[in-house]
Amino acid sequence: MGGGLGIRYQDEAPPSPDRWAATVRASTRDTGATVLVEPGRVLVGNAGVLLTRVLYRKRAGGRTLVVVDAGMNDLIRPALYGAEHAIVPVRTPRGRVRTVDVVGPVCESTDVLAQARRLVLPEPGALLAIRGAGAYGMSMASTYNGRPRPAEVLVSGRRARVIRRRERVEDLWRGEAGGR
Repeated sequence: MGGGLGIRYQDEAPPSPDRWAATVRASTRDTGATVLVEPGRVLVGNAGVLLTRVLYRKRAGGRTLVVVDAGMNDLIRPALYGAEHAIVPVRTPRGRVRTVDVVGPVCESTDVLAQARRLVLPEPGALLAIRGAGAYGMSMASTYNGRPRPAEVLVSGRRARVIRRRERVEDLWRGEAGGR
């Protein structure tokens, strides 16, 4: 069975792995079938977050935009097919909750990580965590618009280590052959 188990990005209510397995077992019990499953995002989706720093805020077209340093090249799912990811401040801010759009710095109209989100208006420099990025974040990341991919950091308990270094601009042209 393909498709895998989903995770909660916003208001979805996917079944727990135990509940899902019980349903599959109950429906296939008398068939004699061997059921193989692809577990999907449930294993790694929630294990990854994309950390992004607020660059600045601005008003445009009657909306409040929070411009962050991560963009659609780092997490393409919202731009590609409207996927929603929870976005939370790393440190709890004080202030009034407002409706904002969280957008990236790539000069594209689709560089929107979240629309109409209720957040305490983050200050420039604040860190935000975009949740649920573990399943497809890095595998779908690109160097679009000349933007190097971010580092990947593995956190276990209180320990953290870089498992993929941040790309440098030089990495973008490393494989190119010079002309004569």
